[in-house]
Amino acid sequence: MSTQIAVRLPDETVSQLDALVAAGAVASRTELVAVAIQRELRRRAAERDASILRAKGADDDLDGLVDWVTGHFEIERD
Repeated sequence: MSTQIAVRLPDETVSQLDALVAAGAVASRTELVAVAIQRELRRRAAERDASILRAKGADDDLDGLVDWVTGHFEIERD
């Protein structure tokens, strides 16, 4: 199931979207916008999870992995 929404984007962004569609890089504007939103939602979830791990620390047999990930994973901020 999907829900249609209206999104207002800058002309330059739409031109870039259209160029990607014309080049066959993506099937449609919708595909790229949906992928971008899903990526941002995953990034925010990962940032939240990393914050929780930093605050609480690791407490199981994956301590080494968690320590490495929290020490080597950087979140890009806008």
